[in-house]
Amino acid sequence: MLGVAALAALFATGLRAQDISGDWQGTLHAGKDLRIIVRIYKGEKDGWSAKMYSIDQGPQAVAATSVTRQGASIKVSVDMIGGTFEGKLSANGNSIAGTWTQGPQPLPIELVRATPETAWEIPTPPKPEKPMAADADPSFDVATIKPNPSGGASLQQLTINGRDFKIRNGSLGDLIAFAYNVQMKQIVNGPDWMDKDRYDIAAVPDVEGAPDTEQLRIMIRKLLADRYKLTFHHDKRELPAFVLTVGKTGQKLTPTQATGTLPNIGARPSPSGMKLVLGNATLADFTAFLQMLVLDRPVVNQTGITGRFDMTVTFTPDDSEFNGRPPKMPPLAEGTEPAPDLFSAIEAQLGMKLSAEKTAVDVIAIDHVEKPSPN
Repeated sequence: MLGVAALAALFATGLRAQDISGDWQGTLHAGKDLRIIVRIYKGEKDGWSAKMYSIDQGPQAVAATSVTRQGASIKVSVDMIGGTFEGKLSANGNSIAGTWTQGPQPLPIELVRATPETAWEIPTPPKPEKPMAADADPSFDVATIKPNPSGGASLQQLTINGRDFKIRNGSLGDLIAFAYNVQMKQIVNGPDWMDKDRYDIAAVPDVEGAPDTEQLRIMIRKLLADRYKLTFHHDKRELPAFVLTVGKTGQKLTPTQATGTLPNIGARPSPSGMKLVLGNATLADFTAFLQMLVLDRPVVNQTGITGRFDMTVTFTPDDSEFNGRPPKMPPLAEGTEPAPDLFSAIEAQLGMKLSAEKTAVDVIAIDHVEKPSPN
């Protein structure tokens, strides 16, 4: 007869041997019911990979950053949306009871192994929108500009979904910085309301197709001239800057599997600090994001690396970042180590290095600007 220790060892061996590949599905009760599918498959070597679908929110798959397993314990991390699933595999290998964490409050969810009879259908992704013609010179056909009374101190949204362009809580400085790919300190002679007054903007292009980043900038430049009456001239000034290069250990970038002409970019709190999340992004997109929202000086990309990547950087912000108003971080859970500073995080997590230099940079010197004309 086997002893207790032998039975436990046999049980653990059986759990390790179980194949967890396949579709696992369950309903997340998050204000409204959301059906979740986690598709686990064999990764490189002996590891696992996964994709996650929230089929009530759309057909898009989000690739898991990592899948780890220790006996019955399974953890799936999805950094692109700041989420983590942790659960225990049942003895029969047909369910995983656990929690989904995406924010301060974990939510319970049980994932059940799908069979051909029980599997939920994953919606068919729509065909990618046809790109805007490369030689197009687009404008916004219709643009609504309204003051944002929220009191928020930073840009909260800049997106284009299909043909719907939106900015939430954007200032004149935010618009100029994006339109001309400069940092706030590269905008001089601006009015005192340039950063204080904030607006919500909704607009539709006058040309069919999905714009690329430069075409989006062209439309915002025309909006600034038309509705803000912006005129300016270029100048050169020697300013402190940051230069991005490849680190000593080499780049650690993940090529994107996404399609489309525009990146997905955001920032959110994480259990150990602030997380920057970029999908389908170039390193030029990354440096533009850093200089527009995070750092207090221009950021110059000197990596020589082309292509589009999915990137996450988790760091602890300091008081010089986010225009001196870093987002409020939730308290660290007991036993959680704080994330490193931004510079250390970029080197460790992306294999890149940010170095401080003083160099001559282009500045936007404002000659005239007005508050936006009402609709």
